Amino acid sequence: QVQLVESGGGSVQAGGSLTLSCAASGRTYSTYAMGWFRQAPGKEREFVAAIGWISGSPYYADSAKGRFTISRDKAKNTVYLLMNSLNAEDTAVYYCADNGGRTKSSPYSEPYYAYWGQGTQVTVSS
Repeated sequence: QVQLVESGGGSVQAGGSLTLSCAASGRTYSTYAMGWFRQAPGKEREFVAAIGWISGSPYYADSAKGRFTISRDKAKNTVYLLMNSLNAEDTAVYYCADNGGRTKSSPYSEPYYAYWGQGTQVTVSS
């Protein structure tokens, strides 16, 4: 059974940084990508960033470009999200997602991902 375990969330002041990690275990397939989504209170879950597992190619939401960096360690089956210059609008529960070998849709959209983590809270105070 595939498990995605996120860590690194917490509280930070505006302008600060956090690094989220997500470790995948139990894979029996070749994944194409891993991604991060977030859901703020009262809002829909939205795409933040993704990374091609083989290529390492990154994909970013406009809100993340220039501030967030996604990376992965294939040997550890772990994806990271370095978040800089955080502001109050970044406050949300952040979810890690694994493609699970799906080929339809795109890394920017939820249907591309088969497995999800439980979420980790990020709170940015101004």
